[in-house]
Amino acid sequence: MADRKQFVEKYEPTIELIEALAADKDREITEEELAIQRISFAYGNAGENSQITKDSMQQAASRSRLSA
Repeated sequence: MADRKQFVEKYEPTIELIEALAADKDREITEEELAIQRISFAYGNAGENSQITKDSMQQAASRSRLSA
């Protein structure tokens, strides 16, 4: 796997980034945001030659639910 640029060089966080992180640190994530993150994660790990689309991933996620 090729090195990713963000891990090759060191970057110092900007004041804007530090302030944005501080403002959001106690915010609770919604179920909708969590679902979007799960779909994005699954889509991103599907592989280059996969025929999976974000839309098909959303449809699959809406059909399958795990219970605790």
